[in-house]
Amino acid sequence: MAALVIAEHNNISLKVATLNTVAAALQCAAEVDVLVIGDGTDAVAQAAAKIAGVRKVIQIDAPYFSDQLAEPVAAQILAIVSSYSHLLAPATANGKNILPRVAAKLDVAQLSDITKVVSPDTFERPIYAGNAIATVQSGDAIKVITVRTTGFDPVAANGGTASIEKCTAVTDVGQSTFVGRELTKSDRPELTAAKIIVSGGRGLGSGEKYQELIAPLADQLGAALGASRAAVDAGYVPNDYQVGQTGKIVAPQLYVAVGISGAIQHLAGMKDSKVIVAINKDPDAPIFGVADYGLVADLNVAVPELIKLLS
Repeated sequence: MAALVIAEHNNISLKVATLNTVAAALQCAAEVDVLVIGDGTDAVAQAAAKIAGVRKVIQIDAPYFSDQLAEPVAAQILAIVSSYSHLLAPATANGKNILPRVAAKLDVAQLSDITKVVSPDTFERPIYAGNAIATVQSGDAIKVITVRTTGFDPVAANGGTASIEKCTAVTDVGQSTFVGRELTKSDRPELTAAKIIVSGGRGLGSGEKYQELIAPLADQLGAALGASRAAVDAGYVPNDYQVGQTGKIVAPQLYVAVGISGAIQHLAGMKDSKVIVAINKDPDAPIFGVADYGLVADLNVAVPELIKLLS
């Protein structure tokens, strides 16, 4: 058996999520290949070839792959996937966009958001916002899988000596056209890859308070900024800050939750964090049920004091 991992990248650099996905793939099959689809991806392919445990990197470049639209990428995957027993991609927006189309075309059931590989045909995945874990078994010839990256420690980014095989792209299916992309630029670490995250919730009361308290604390810690769904819905911060079941799934070394009560949907996105610190004035807030360290205090007093101590 061999597994094929769809690399997560931006045509320039390889995303860390690929390393977590390779870790899952190595538990599924003895041999793992990485597929790099894009435009001008030589640097990405070279980085993928250094990943520990990877046998081969398949690089396919074409101008119509530059924006990695689901339709042409899925068509390319379908052209080569028949020789693999497992097809895996990170459970990111990109992976969730492409793999369902591939699974439908293959007429197989997709295994979504897996957090553990029990055996090559049996996997665990969270359900009910992470309150229960389902064990699912697939009898399909090709297992199409999205991987919740927080469930797997990344393999080493260096040490591998995989070969790079450049293949010819399939003809563009012409079913979709890229219109535009709006990107949020920040000097802070990317939320899903950050080692430290500071998140604010509805308890802050306003977007101004978020900038007054959460941003300086994140500056002191060198952290990424996050938020609860309630804070996003209230307009305190943009929706790409959202952590939770309907936001981003994170597992940093340190997660600081300020003014976040701990609704189920938020806990589903951050409870795998290594160390969780919660600041909330309500001693009965659910967030304290998962926190390693809890401070029952007024955030308007506690956070400035914390920033002062760190500065």
